[in-house]
Parts: sequence; C-alpha cells; structure tokens
Amino acid sequence: MSSSETSTTVSATGTDRRVPVAAGLDTFFVVLFVAIGRREHERDSAIAGLIDTAAPFLIALALAWLVVRAWRRPFAWTTGLAVAVGTVAAGMVLRRVVFDDGTAASFVVVATVFLTATLVGWRLVHRTLRSRHLVSE
Repeated sequence: MSSSETSTTVSATGTDRRVPVAAGLDTFFVVLFVAIGRREHERDSAIAGLIDTAAPFLIALALAWLVVRAWRRPFAWTTGLAVAVGTVAAGMVLRRVVFDDGTAASFVVVATVFLTATLVGWRLVHRTLRSRHLVSE
C-alpha cells in the first residue's frame, strides 16, 4: 500500500476503515441469500427463523474471514472468492452436522453460485468504480 493509500484507509488507531464495510457487505449478502431462500420456499418471515437459518452461514463467514485473514485485503476480489468458498463449505458442514438441516445438491449449487457472485461481485463493482475514479479507496 502506498503512503497516500494508507492515509485514506487507515484510521488513527491503525485499523483499516474498509474492514467493517467489507464485513458488513459480506454479512448483508449472506443474510440476503437466506432471506430469499426462505421466501422462495414459503417459510415464515419471522426474524427468529431467519437467524436460525442464517446461523451456520454466518458462523462459516466469520470462520472464513479468520482463515483467509480477510482484513488484510478486504476489498480484493480474490479475498471475496476465498471467503465465498469457505462460507459455502463450512456453512454446509455446519448446517448438516451441527444444525441437523438439509444440504441437497441443488441447494449447494444455488448457495455456491449466489454467494460467489455476491461476495466477489461487490468487490469487482467497487474495483471498477475505483478505477474510474467514481469512488475512493
């Protein structure tokens, strides 16, 4: 990171201000995936049900962030790809083993496509906007 890049992204405490934004966007897309799935399968829309269904994927997202050390390059598309793979893999294991819920092949495919597209996608959109000087680092 160049010194000018550092000054725009690192706060006075030495932490990258982009980390909470990236973590928040990743969390948003995981919850969106669950909310869409619950709606499509006509499950109740109660918050408790949403949280229960999202739990394995949110835990997996946190684990993926730790394993990948996503805070080092939170906006890199490669970070998004690694986080997506980790979230899907660990989320499916947690869903099956810990939460005793289904992991049908079609569900795994849909989860993989949606989460990869969104967790990589928002980073690519940001990269494109940044290269056109429409957003700052």
